[in-house]
Amino acid sequence: MLMEDARERIVAYGKRIATEGLAVGTSGNLSEYDPETGLMAISPSGLGYFETTPEDVVVLQLDGSVVEGSRRPSSEAPLHAEVYRRRPAARAVVHTHSPYTTTLAALGEPIRAVHFTIADSGAEEVPLSPYVTFGTPELAASVGETFGEHPETNAVLMENHGLVACGPSMASAFGLAVNLEFVSRVQWQAECVGTPRVLSGEEVMGVSRRFETYGQPAGDKA
Repeated sequence: MLMEDARERIVAYGKRIATEGLAVGTSGNLSEYDPETGLMAISPSGLGYFETTPEDVVVLQLDGSVVEGSRRPSSEAPLHAEVYRRRPAARAVVHTHSPYTTTLAALGEPIRAVHFTIADSGAEEVPLSPYVTFGTPELAASVGETFGEHPETNAVLMENHGLVACGPSMASAFGLAVNLEFVSRVQWQAECVGTPRVLSGEEVMGVSRRFETYGQPAGDKA
């Protein structure tokens, strides 16, 4: 089975999307990309996360040609492919309809630096892409343009839709989506009672530098 490990991760993290409240029902989708083969594995369209098996995950080329799999791929396959084109270092993409990021998207607001962990996105603000109908080439192009206009960010909000995040692994892309949901919740809650203080670009850059030494040293399994 092509991209077996990636397909298993997509199933595992799809369940986490459901259990951690990042999507409702069959909404949202996730993928992995292998630059050596040029193949992308993506979750199937309209199939529940707890019903999906590795065999249900579809393998296709970035142009949409199905290479392996009997299911119809996610309707957002063109969006995922466009993110990989715009972010050559990306190996995974996670698209969510999480409540607070989607709330900001419905308000037409970007995610701002109301909490220092926004630095995980690579930028001091997660930009907003204009509303376009889901699952269309036009949506993929619009989000791609937003990524292109903001080369520092690894995430984009889609107006009245949700969030798309990418990273060098499924764990990092998923972690970014979870983190941005937290930052969005803080932003929305703060705006409900007042005007939140937004960190400056210099302050966010300071966090990014600290992140470089955060956690355990490489190879430390303690």
